[in-house]
Amino acid sequence: MSNQTNNENFFIYEVFSQKNVSASFVHQFSLLAPNAEVALTMARENFLRREPCFNLWVVKRDDITGLPPEERPFLERIDNKSYRETKGYGDLQGRWRHHKEEYEAQQNTGSGS
Repeated sequence: MSNQTNNENFFIYEVFSQKNVSASFVHQFSLLAPNAEVALTMARENFLRREPCFNLWVVKRDDITGLPPEERPFLERIDNKSYRETKGYGDLQGRWRHHKEEYEAQQNTGSGS
């Protein structure tokens, strides 16, 4: 499916902006332009009026490659690597406290005999 419009001389461009040197680029909007130069000028005129910007990209939509819908299920995890996620460490302090209390209880019962 081509993203070219009925007028063969215009293309859809996606506009990305970066707020500062350490920020990631974020998609802002799409626009219709005959070439990348005009697209960049239009993006600059439309976007920079609203908010400050460190850098701006325009990319012809036809040049963006993405996964087709039928391949997206392959992105799901097929292995169980939940140990790599931090949610497994939320109760770590409570578990250590439990083991410490058990150890101290064993020490107290062992020395009182």
